[in-house]
Amino acid sequence: MKTVDKILHTIKREGVVTAKQLADDLSITTMGARQHLQSLEEEGVLAFHDVKAKVGRPTRHWSLTQIGHDKFTDRHGELTIQVIDAVEQLFGAEGLAKVTAEREAKTLEAYQAAMQACDSIESKLVTLVELRESEGYMAEFEATPEGYMLYENHCPICKAARKCRNLCDSELTIFQTLLGEDYDVTRTEHIIDGQRRCAYKIIARR
Repeated sequence: MKTVDKILHTIKREGVVTAKQLADDLSITTMGARQHLQSLEEEGVLAFHDVKAKVGRPTRHWSLTQIGHDKFTDRHGELTIQVIDAVEQLFGAEGLAKVTAEREAKTLEAYQAAMQACDSIESKLVTLVELRESEGYMAEFEATPEGYMLYENHCPICKAARKCRNLCDSELTIFQTLLGEDYDVTRTEHIIDGQRRCAYKIIARR
């Protein structure tokens, strides 16, 4: 992967980065990182804001513009939207609901098969992240004082999800079913609502 692509993927995952962070992550010089960032800013791919430091000059923080986000592929895009429209026109809202329900059932079946050997919430999350990562969601999770957070830094079905919100509802249902009755799964950030990623809080029920 080219250095520029690595930079874009890092910013997509992290949301906001500095040249120093990029240099450390990618093992390049800070000057080299700044040159790449400035070139991408000139192309309209990145934007920056300066954060005042306690001592010295402000620190420049870089993030993706909408043009930058659009560089990450939507695996289904316009074709899927056309299919959704056709299903809705031919079979109505009820028919579209049946299609999304079938997709949900098939996805859940495949994920459950992959998780057969998982015997803890951590092992389930590791497997879930691997599955979602392989599908292009740029997924990761972390432990928190309350429980866990699952992050998806990219949505490869974003255009379809904007057209059919049932797809997002379906994914939340899948996560809840997979992680079991002992945990509550709540979406706290949502890409199609304008936030940079989808985030899910996972906490144990009491």
